[in-house]
Formats: sequence, structure tokens, C-alpha cells
Amino acid sequence: MAPQALERAKYCDEYLAEHGRPIGPLHGLPISVKEHIGMKGMTQNCAFVAWIDQVAKEDAFILTLLHNAGAVFYVRTTEPQLLMHLKTASNLYGTTVNPYNRALTSGGSSGGEGALLGLKGSCLGIGTDIGGSIRSPAANNGVWGFRPSSYRLPLGGAHAPGLGGEQIIPVIGPLSTSLAGLNVFMKTLIDQKPWLSDPSMVRLKWNTSESHLVQRHGQKKLKVAIMSHDGVVKPHPPVTRALTEMASKLKKTPSIEHDEGWDIISSLYFCASAKEDTDIIEAGGEPWLPLSKFILLEQLGVPKEEDTASIIWAKTIRREAFKAEYAAHWNATGAADGHPVDVILCPVGPGVAPPLEHSRYWAYTSTWNLLDYPAMVFPYSQVDQDKDHAEAGYAPMNEQDDWNYKLYSPERYVDAPISLQLVGRRYEDEKVFEAMELIKVAVGL
Repeated sequence: MAPQALERAKYCDEYLAEHGRPIGPLHGLPISVKEHIGMKGMTQNCAFVAWIDQVAKEDAFILTLLHNAGAVFYVRTTEPQLLMHLKTASNLYGTTVNPYNRALTSGGSSGGEGALLGLKGSCLGIGTDIGGSIRSPAANNGVWGFRPSSYRLPLGGAHAPGLGGEQIIPVIGPLSTSLAGLNVFMKTLIDQKPWLSDPSMVRLKWNTSESHLVQRHGQKKLKVAIMSHDGVVKPHPPVTRALTEMASKLKKTPSIEHDEGWDIISSLYFCASAKEDTDIIEAGGEPWLPLSKFILLEQLGVPKEEDTASIIWAKTIRREAFKAEYAAHWNATGAADGHPVDVILCPVGPGVAPPLEHSRYWAYTSTWNLLDYPAMVFPYSQVDQDKDHAEAGYAPMNEQDDWNYKLYSPERYVDAPISLQLVGRRYEDEKVFEAMELIKVAVGL
């Protein structure tokens, strides 16, 4: 335990002995909160004009648990129209830009959280994630973010269109200025046994005191797969440089690639043909923002009419087949030594923070939502004008790759943070934390 944590624990023990009542592990800690997470008596508009007067009747369950731990909620943060952009813009609050470079996006949909933490205006905040909405803002703003496996943290009291759909489960999770912040957030909530009040929660204690890695000759063995790109869109030079540098400091590892996930997940986001979202926008008489049109009206997988039950079942079967195929591929990485890959190191997106209106490729984050894998984003460095030159003579693999390739020039991304993503298997959340601790030491983060 860090010296500061030991000092805090000693203070808590002394306070309890003197006053006869406990104080929580987050006593007095200011925590920022994404707007659509219900706070009693406060608006909960989800960035829709038509919902501007909606007020939460109760605190979201996660706020109750954090309040029990002593947290102080001092600010709420912006989110985009639809809650389905990897950018944060609405007709209520305008555009939330990147604090490192105002021509770039802060990410979405928890982009207000990401920008605030990037500015050091918060040390710990709450976001939600259904396709990258914690990890995109964390990466774009150079902070830490964690997408847990489903049902490890309570979602009750978060408001959004499409509540009740179970094809792609949204999750709630932390953004922080440190790895320790992510850990204390998870531990503080799960230690309160939220499954006793929320029956949807899995009954899994937060266990980082024991190793989840293979032990050989008294040493932990960590096997990392490097996914340099997904075979569809190659990341920009700053991201490939970061992966190459990290790989050179780790031992040789296998690679995992995939290209089917977006087709499946985009067909499952809006099984009701997005009619509810469309109706809300039209009810408020507000303009459609470009990325709302992109995700709702331009994706081939979004149905034009509401799916029937049989169509939803067929799509769900395809989802489960993809999960099984991916599990088999992961298991196969242990064929030679009986030790499958522990975690995957990969990009968070096809570049660093995109220019405004250009966040159009989600697959580096959304695939892990489809698989329901825990994923952590961590800051690595910043774009270097002397190192991160555009790749000359590159032959794009497809139209999306060509669009992304032409987007890049180093001067467009001055000062932008470079972040990477560490992914584990479902409900191996603590292993991701343990792996990250080892990787931090190995690469000198």
C-alpha cells in the first residue's frame, strides 16, 4: 500500500476511535458525474432538447454507494445528442473540445468527464460505455479509464433512450488521473455488496489482493497479445509508434485481429429502428447533429423498421457465435505452452483524438462491448512532430482505411495525447489491473 494510503487509513482509524462513527474510504473526495446518471432534484436531459425539464426523482444507485463512502458530488459533465457519439456536442451546451488542442474532440459520450479530468479539474469521475464512451474520452484527454465487465457496477438510475434492451449491455465505470483511482473506485463500490440491493449484479467480490496470473518458479508470468490493427483501419503513426515502443520492451507476443464486430454490434444497437431516439429529437424541434445522422441514419446495420422478435433472436445468435469464435481463438494462443494470452494490448481508436466531426470509426472499442470484455485505457505519451510523420506510399485496405489515412498529418494533432488499451476476458477485470501494474513497471510508465 502506498504511504499516502497508509496515512489515510491511520487517520480513519483514529477518527473512528475518537468519534465512534465511521467515515468512508472516499471521505471528502470530490467526484464528477456524467449528466445522465440521476442526481435527485437535478435535470436528467441526456442532451436532448425535449428532455430539458426532466428531473431525477432519486439518486442513481451508484451515487448512493459513493455517498456512503464519503464522496462529494460537485459537478456534472456534458454528453452528446443521442449519447451515441465519440464526440461531445449537443444543442444544449455546444461542443466540448479537447484541452490539449481545441481543434480536436474530447471524445464521447463521456466527453465532459474526459475534458474535465484532462484539465485536472477532477481526479475521479463517473462515465458510461456502450461502444467506447469511457475509453474514447480517457484516451483523447490523456487520462485513465476502465470499462468493467457487465453487471459488476450498478446502472440503476442512469437515463437513456432504449432502456431495457439487452442485446448490448451498457456499463458504468470510472475515469481517473491515475490507475490507483480506477482501483479505489471499483473496490469501494463492490466492497459494499451492491448485489444485495440490485439483483442484476453479479456476486463477485473485488479481489486484487491475490494474483490472477500464472506463477512459475515464484514469478508471475504475463502473456500479452499485441493487436497492431484490426485488419480494417490501420491506426495513425503516433499510435503505431506507441505500440511498437511498448512491444519492444515486452517479450515477443502473438497477435489477434478481427473485422466482423462492427457489423454485428451496429445491428444490435437500434433493434427498434432507433424510432425512440428520432422521436425525441423531433419532439424537441432541435437540429440533427452530423454524428447523430452518421450513427443513426447512415449505418447499414441500423434497421429501417422495428425488428421483429425473430430477427432480434437471429442477431443475438450471431452475436453469441462471434463470442464463441473469439473465445476459441483466444484459447488457441495457449496451444504451444498451455498458457493462453492473459491480456490484449491494442489501440483505442484509429488515431489520437480526432478532429471535430471526424469520430467515425468505433471498432477498436465497440468490439470489446460486443464481447463484454473489460478494457482499460492508459496514457502513454503525446504526438511528436519529429517522430510521427505521415506514412508515405501507404496503400489503403478499403474505403474506411483510405478516409482515415488521408485524415492524418502530424501538425493537425499538435500536443494530442497518445493512449493505448489493455483488454481482458469477461469477468477477469482484476487480472487487467494486475497486468497493467506489471506493464507499468516493464515499460517505465
